[in-house]
Amino acid sequence: MSILALIALFATACLFGGMAFFAALVAPVTFKVLPAEMAGRFVRAVFPPYYIWVMATAGAGGVALFPLSKPDSGILMAIAALTFWLRQVLMPRINTLSDAAKAGDAAAGPAFDRAHRLSVWANVAQLAGACVVLAGFVI
Repeated sequence: MSILALIALFATACLFGGMAFFAALVAPVTFKVLPAEMAGRFVRAVFPPYYIWVMATAGAGGVALFPLSKPDSGILMAIAALTFWLRQVLMPRINTLSDAAKAGDAAAGPAFDRAHRLSVWANVAQLAGACVVLAGFVI
């Protein structure tokens, strides 16, 4: 296995593992064991570095895979690009809508639900993409 393949494998495994750990353990456990207000503050603090982790690992894997597999590289680069949008556009919108809903804005609640659902589905799609790339190393 070439050094580029090893770098790509490591980065993709870190991407998939980090995303799976966050989705399966960190987020659900946080909202189970902490009061809602505290859990919300914690998650708001964790998401920015989480998104940087996803962008960095997906980007590194995508660059390393480019000479080896353009489709797999494209998947990882698309994950990195989508994460940038999630971090810079959707996450601030979700936070604004959450604050507005807590302040009594009746229209903000449904808008928050839609934006949050979009972020969840985006993360599921990213996790699936990372899984596809990772499976390519095994197959």
